[in-house]
Amino acid sequence: MLENKTAVVALGGNAITRAGEEDTIYRQFANTRKSLDGIVELVRHSYNLVVTHGNGPQVGNALLRSELARGKAPILPLGVLVADTEGGMGYMIEQSLQNRLLAENINRPVVTIITQMLCDEKDPATHNPTKYIGQFYTEEEAARYAEERGWQMKTDADRGWRRVVPSPIPYKAVESETIKTLVEQGTIVIAGGGGGIPIYIDEKGNYEGIDAVIDKDLGSAVIAEDIGAGILLILTDIDKVAINYGKPDEKELDQVSLSEIKAYHQQGHFPPGSMGPKIEAAIKFLQSGGDIVAITSLDNALKVLRGEAGTRIVPD
Repeated sequence: MLENKTAVVALGGNAITRAGEEDTIYRQFANTRKSLDGIVELVRHSYNLVVTHGNGPQVGNALLRSELARGKAPILPLGVLVADTEGGMGYMIEQSLQNRLLAENINRPVVTIITQMLCDEKDPATHNPTKYIGQFYTEEEAARYAEERGWQMKTDADRGWRRVVPSPIPYKAVESETIKTLVEQGTIVIAGGGGGIPIYIDEKGNYEGIDAVIDKDLGSAVIAEDIGAGILLILTDIDKVAINYGKPDEKELDQVSLSEIKAYHQQGHFPPGSMGPKIEAAIKFLQSGGDIVAITSLDNALKVLRGEAGTRIVPD
């Protein structure tokens, strides 16, 4: 077993809101409870944990509510919507985990920290929106919203038009020292929800928000680096990472080195809209001194660290 037992566990937003299900709060709580089995296994084995989570479906719904209230309530910028989902989803994960630990007589405190992520305001991504967010629109609606609201719109996989927003690269979590202190004391910290709130430092040295979103896995890698975690564990809807995905020569990866995964990434095996950000996060974390990145499904959290399931990426 690994010597550094501090892990950042990244839950996908779809672990809480699942495709094909009616997105009610009742279902979100039920899905949250189901997603905790692997995390509780890690707690039982004395891992120190930060839990991060995606918010793609949830922030899209929050944006829709804000737009539907246009003219009746203030329109909220993306940073505030990300903060809202960090609080709401953090509450669901925190309470569900607290109840589970109580039921199993495990005495570990749990807390949610709203997390701001520092970005470079001159990051080219801030001027080149690529991240799809929110609802699908017709071409006519897209043209109208682009003119009326200043949105940038693009087609999304021939399913319609969607708004695209910037997604800058984060380099530090503002709250990382607090997170690290709590984790070292045994507290399970829920942080970096939705990648965290993108901010920058202005000419006066003040924090200012950016109307953008951050990739959840890249944000998780930054937090892991900041707190000196040995493990970045990405829990998603697949058991293993594959190359040549969907082709006759598809091959699942068990354990690969950093140089091998970098070569596969450069060859184009991991598209930007799916596995790409996870692999980029893995590369970033290992290059910063991390011990291992593990990618697998929700149920295999402990097994992948034992080498019994999933994909493990290790330093050269």
